[in-house]
Amino acid sequence: MSMKIRLARGGSKKRPHYAIVAADSRMPRDGRFLEKLGVYDPLLAKDNENRVKMDVERVQHWLNLGAQPTDRVARFLEAAGLRAKTERNNPKAAVPGKKAQARAAEKAKKAAAAE
Repeated sequence: MSMKIRLARGGSKKRPHYAIVAADSRMPRDGRFLEKLGVYDPLLAKDNENRVKMDVERVQHWLNLGAQPTDRVARFLEAAGLRAKTERNNPKAAVPGKKAQARAAEKAKKAAAAE
């Protein structure tokens, strides 16, 4: 049985609230889980200490049993000091789209013509 430490969504429409849970990877996102390990409230400010609350001992227990955290939960664990920081690189995320590149080229052409 492969275990995941992941987020389960709660809250109403446009007002998300997540539970950090240990679940079997085959179960649905908001479905059955084995243990609730904490909460995440994305509506709070990033510097608010209540934004992410975790039971660190239980999270460490599940990690020792072989549970794999999802990307978002891994970031929470890095911030809490439970995991080493990993280098992330997505060079395509910073590249503007085709229309934005065309607009920039047009703007540069007009600026060159004005000089």
